Amino acid sequence: MKGFFIQAMEKVDIKNFTLEGLETFLLGLGKEKYRAKQIFKWLYQRGATSFDDMTNLSKEFRRELSLKSRITSLVPEKIEISRDGTKKYLFMLEDGSSIESVLIPEEDRATLCVSTQVGCAMGCRFCLTGTFNLKRNLSCSEIVNQICAFQGTDRITNIVLMGMGEPLANLDNVIPALKIMTCPDGFQISTRRVTVSTSGLVPEIEKLGSAITVNLAVSLNATTDQQRDQLMPINRTYPIAKLIAACRNFPLPNRRMITIEYVLVRGINDSFEDAKRLVKLLKGIPVKVNLIRFNEFEGCDFKTPEQDSIDRFHSYLLEKNLTVITRASRGADISAACGQLRARMEKSDIH
Repeated sequence: MKGFFIQAMEKVDIKNFTLEGLETFLLGLGKEKYRAKQIFKWLYQRGATSFDDMTNLSKEFRRELSLKSRITSLVPEKIEISRDGTKKYLFMLEDGSSIESVLIPEEDRATLCVSTQVGCAMGCRFCLTGTFNLKRNLSCSEIVNQICAFQGTDRITNIVLMGMGEPLANLDNVIPALKIMTCPDGFQISTRRVTVSTSGLVPEIEKLGSAITVNLAVSLNATTDQQRDQLMPINRTYPIAKLIAACRNFPLPNRRMITIEYVLVRGINDSFEDAKRLVKLLKGIPVKVNLIRFNEFEGCDFKTPEQDSIDRFHSYLLEKNLTVITRASRGADISAACGQLRARMEKSDIH
């Protein structure tokens, strides 16, 4: 039994292939490359979990595929559903690590927030995931399987790589996953509906823009380097001036905008002066600003801002003709903020 398990683990995980990669794999088996589109549709549009599901392929072909490769999937270890419809999945990976995905339904869309790493190395002080440290990158299949897990039960219109981890620190796996998401034979999600978030890895922002067309969200969260150094250690490597320059140079199709994420923390970055500086920083860049109330968690001294501060900040940005949204808190009753469910589960395991 042990030998069989090792043999199975050595098989190629077929969900790590882009369409072009799968074509190359099939050619190596002496098969026609057009078969890759058939397999892709079974995997990402019909939800196949085994090669036996692929009934338009011959039995011999399916047998050969099963000898050389495998189809992985993620089954949630725990599911929590909020009163507002927000749904959080905790997934256990093959090595025993855990990650989270969150589905946020709205009237005209349903956004799935996907993880790209186990933990995170960025160390942002307002983020609970940063307290876990980085264990490893997720593979392409582990990224796309988070989407597969919601298919069949939930409508997904938008994908945001804004869960656990820094997506741009895992570009080798993130870019293939993005290609699968947007592939007409894959998940068929429009590039307009796929967003990659970053804490500010400047060289990787350029690499992303060169590799694929998707939306970019930048976690800015401050208007001076002194503030941002306090909140986000990455700023010491890529300070605000370099990050803003990368945003200006990011290739955007017509009428698209970069999303600026700004977590408001009481007494740190929520003043009227901060709002003024933010307007100056973003001048001339096609952006929309997401204002986010800091979500307090155990072990962090930061506080949620007063509503008056949020309203004043929001109003000033509007007066200066910026597109701005104050993001409503979702899933508060189910620990939907990034890392909360994992932290709670680990704490219960300890006790």
